Amino acid sequence: MKLAFPVEEDNGLDSIVYGHFGSAPSFVIVDDKTFDFFVIKNTDQHHSHGMCNPLKALGNQIVDAVVVGGIGMGALIRLNSVGIKVFRGTAGSTVKEHLELYKKGVLLEFLPTDTCAGHGSGNSCSHV
Repeated sequence: MKLAFPVEEDNGLDSIVYGHFGSAPSFVIVDDKTFDFFVIKNTDQHHSHGMCNPLKALGNQIVDAVVVGGIGMGALIRLNSVGIKVFRGTAGSTVKEHLELYKKGVLLEFLPTDTCAGHGSGNSCSHV
């Protein structure tokens, strides 16, 4: 399976998983069996909240799952509608650490009730 990990800085498998899908500068795309990976830039990074185009953000790469600290409901629904599952990451953990957790089956899948409601005063997020 191919997994996408939003990251702020490209350090390969040692990259720290980012706290929010839509505003991540880059994505590390990893094969969970071989650990082969490549990095792509988020081509939809600068969008209004709720207007994320997650497939454009992923550069139209075909992935099976995303692991991230936080995500908006629109992006979650769009990803799920094309069969991409979204799992919750943990603060300060690397892509490699998350891969191990994913392979053990311990990462929780995001539900619509877990999504980010917006940024700013009075809005709550489930970011790590």
